Amino acid sequence: RRNGMIGNIDSMGLALQALEASSEFYAPRKWDRAQAFHVVYNHDYKQPMAIAQVLPPLVGKSYLNAGRWGCAATSGMSPSQQLPLWGVPGATLPLSPPAAPITVQFSITNTLKNYFHYSTSVCVPHNSTLLQVMKAARNEKPDIFCFKTEQTSWGPYVTSIHGLAGSTEDRTYWQFLSSWSPLQEGVGTYKPKNWEHIQAIFSTY
Repeated sequence: RRNGMIGNIDSMGLALQALEASSEFYAPRKWDRAQAFHVVYNHDYKQPMAIAQVLPPLVGKSYLNAGRWGCAATSGMSPSQQLPLWGVPGATLPLSPPAAPITVQFSITNTLKNYFHYSTSVCVPHNSTLLQVMKAARNEKPDIFCFKTEQTSWGPYVTSIHGLAGSTEDRTYWQFLSSWSPLQEGVGTYKPKNWEHIQAIFSTY
C-alpha cells in the first residue's frame, strides 16, 4: 500500500522483520519486497530504536543475529547490495552558506470538551524539528502553548498541551497533522517546511 509503506515509517522495521521471517508462507505468491525496502532506503532514520528494528531485514538476519553483522560482511558485495552509509567518520563536507530561517504555522485545538483553539506563527532555524517549533511557540506565549513530554525509546512523546493531558482511561491523546494528514514521524524527528501548517488536535482512539 502507498508505494510500499506499511503502516507508518516507524512501524516499517517490525513489519519487514515479520514479512522476511514468514516469507515462505506466501507461496505460491512471492512477496514483492522491493517497494518496501525502497521506502526504508530513502528515509533518514535518526531514532536508535527505529534503526535497530529496521537493520535486521536490511542485512537479511534475525534481530538477535544482526548485531554480529560487521563491515567485513560487505566484502565482495556490489554497491547496490550494500547498505547506504549514514555517516563516515572523518569525512568532511564542503562548506555552504547557512539556510534562511523558516516560518511555521502551529495550532492547537480541542473539540472534545471545554473547546479551545489557538494558532500562531513562529520563526525557527532551517531544519528545525517539530519539537523545536513547539518550544518556540511556548517561549512566545507560555500561557497558551505550554506542553509536557515524556521520553520513550522512540523519542519524546507529547503528553499534555495547554494543560490538557491525554488519558488511557478516556482513550484520548494529542494527534499531530500537517494539512489534515497525520504525521508519520514523532515531534523529535519531523522537520516542518517553510509556511507548513502543523495542527495538534486532541483526539480519541
